[in-house]
Amino acid sequence: MHKKLALIGLPLVLLLSACGGSDPYEEDGGGGAASGAVVIGSADFPESTLLAELYGRAMAAEGVEVDYQLNIGSREVYYSQIESGNLSVFPEYNGATLAYLDDEAPSADAEETNALVEEALPEGLEILDSSSAENKDSVTVTREVAEEHDLASLTDLAEVADQLVLGGPPEFETRHQGVVGLESVYGIEFSEFRSLEVALLTKALEDGDIQAANLFTTDPQIAVEDLVVLEDPENLFGSQNITPLVNGEQVDDTARDALNAVSAALTTEELTQLNERVVIDNENAADVAQEWLEEQGLV
Repeated sequence: MHKKLALIGLPLVLLLSACGGSDPYEEDGGGGAASGAVVIGSADFPESTLLAELYGRAMAAEGVEVDYQLNIGSREVYYSQIESGNLSVFPEYNGATLAYLDDEAPSADAEETNALVEEALPEGLEILDSSSAENKDSVTVTREVAEEHDLASLTDLAEVADQLVLGGPPEFETRHQGVVGLESVYGIEFSEFRSLEVALLTKALEDGDIQAANLFTTDPQIAVEDLVVLEDPENLFGSQNITPLVNGEQVDDTARDALNAVSAALTTEELTQLNERVVIDNENAADVAQEWLEEQGLV
């Protein structure tokens, strides 16, 4: 579901200005934007950019000055920017945040996960209200591969994985909620892991270059291409509710209320539909976000 913006070699300001209808990020040499604005970031896949537009525009509608830094990269890249104050707000996933902070933390429901995240976060960082909207990692296969190997769950996959190639973003190979956990929890060992941009995974599946892929469960291409998401009976991927991560000193009550209002209104079904408009219909994420916020009475 994720279409990366890859403009290698272009100046940073050009990269950021290409990310939709948002203002580019400006540094002041310390933390945050030069103007003192709330700086909201996104990872380098469409849903994250869409969420940044939803949360950012909701804050702006309440009079908060907002700057954007979109398509940054993986959590391994952007987390330090939140901690340092170069970013103020980031639309995160509670379970993935927990796994990053503590790779030995147990999988749990949303409430327990949030309690563990709050305990693990360093001073100065906070999470706000979680949305009911959830987007999990998955191991997904084509209908043909599922039928050929009689696959319905990750437990089934353990018996045939050595005949299959798994594709995913590079970080999936080293995360517990990834290749490491698949082996330790399910005993799954693929014949090969192939590092691919997320935007290329569905095509690689359809072409047979890989036989399994790390896709996200709100990816609209799962339904469009009739792909099979393998069940996760051991809950390796845990709770993955949309949850804003904030640098507490840079986010006032007005911004917090706006962020929490978006989280309260968003559902998994709506998020999947919004993703479809961005990924399948190629609509601009900023326009899709603005329209949804207007429908919800949040702008």
